[in-house]
Amino acid sequence: MKLENNTILITGGTSGFGLEFATRLIALGNTVIITGRNARKLEETKQKLPAVHTVQSDVSKTEDIVGLYNQVTRDFPGLNVLINNAGEMRKISLHEPHELDDITREIDINLVGPIRMVQQFLPHLKKQKSSVIMNVTSGIALGALPISPIYSASKSGLRSYTQALRVQLKNTDINVIELVAPGSSTPLNDKFMNEDGFSTSMLMAPEKIVDAAIKGMEQDTDEIYPGLAKAMRILSRVAPKFALAQAAKMGASTMYGTDHPNSNY
Repeated sequence: MKLENNTILITGGTSGFGLEFATRLIALGNTVIITGRNARKLEETKQKLPAVHTVQSDVSKTEDIVGLYNQVTRDFPGLNVLINNAGEMRKISLHEPHELDDITREIDINLVGPIRMVQQFLPHLKKQKSSVIMNVTSGIALGALPISPIYSASKSGLRSYTQALRVQLKNTDINVIELVAPGSSTPLNDKFMNEDGFSTSMLMAPEKIVDAAIKGMEQDTDEIYPGLAKAMRILSRVAPKFALAQAAKMGASTMYGTDHPNSNY
């Protein structure tokens, strides 16, 4: 795909991958619209990146998705690229009590949100000469991170959905891409900085991840595995139990307590 003169919608565009995507894609000569839940952050992003178009919208709310669709397809009828990037990641101990409508929040944002976005925008994207749907998953989609069980489930689900979507759209002009992002130095990971087993050496700069994603889009690559995601893909296939044991070391004291026999899982 030629990454110029496209009209691109990015969810969760005020920080991390979303902001980096917006910056890079505008520089390549594309029209870019970003969404976010926070009006102040959207305004701050607009000040940093005057060429970007902003829409306040929450992917976990169906009414917001419908409103976003009506506004964007009206104002930007050439829309041909959808990047489902919005996401949330929490540390959750399942031993602790959780409100039932809160425990699935990451599912609503990370999995249900992209599914609904695709379903809403698919008829429009089918009308374009060439379109792209990119779903941003995670290396964690290849194997669970026990300290973030709901996030793990959401990204695994999104990976499976993306694969099925690609098969169903194989006879259309829509290219379905999965960006399997490794851990990155974005606000999503800030809450893990002081956890046992966490190392900043595990993190890849968002600029490098987006660079790999853009190259993959240009080459019509179905699945993009930047940095450590390549190794995680192999490890998840040849030694899944070992991969899980290593992942379980992060935040073991948070999950079990420091005196629990499984704190060094």
